[in-house]
Amino acid sequence: MIAAATVQLTDLGVVMFSHIMLGANDVEKSKVFYDAILATIGFSEGVMDPQGRCFYLSDGCIFALSKPIDGQPAGPGNGSTVGFDVTSVEMGNAWHAAGLANGGTDCEDAPGVRGSDKDGMYLAYLRDPSGNKLCALYRMG
Repeated sequence: MIAAATVQLTDLGVVMFSHIMLGANDVEKSKVFYDAILATIGFSEGVMDPQGRCFYLSDGCIFALSKPIDGQPAGPGNGSTVGFDVTSVEMGNAWHAAGLANGGTDCEDAPGVRGSDKDGMYLAYLRDPSGNKLCALYRMG
């Protein structure tokens, strides 16, 4: 079901998101974490702006980190997950290992295939240094 919905969205030729910005209590510490995990899936190091925010750019899409504008501590959204596409189980394992080695923590089940190798999905979950839940996803088959 997920794969079919993704194909339909892709076929529209429309980008769904302009950007995703996550709150970070320590943007520099979070940058170290995201530089490591995003490098495993082919992205360049994040760029800091004069306001202390960090940006990762890709084909018109933006992933960013910022201290909350309201001055309150950053915290994870209950039920929220940001998913990153990976192209193999090995890439997902490298993403997960890089996250653990750079300030992330394990969450959910251990990385692995859910469902069958033919139509299942590989999933790996982490929490970033501010507690945001992330997932690396590879569609099998």
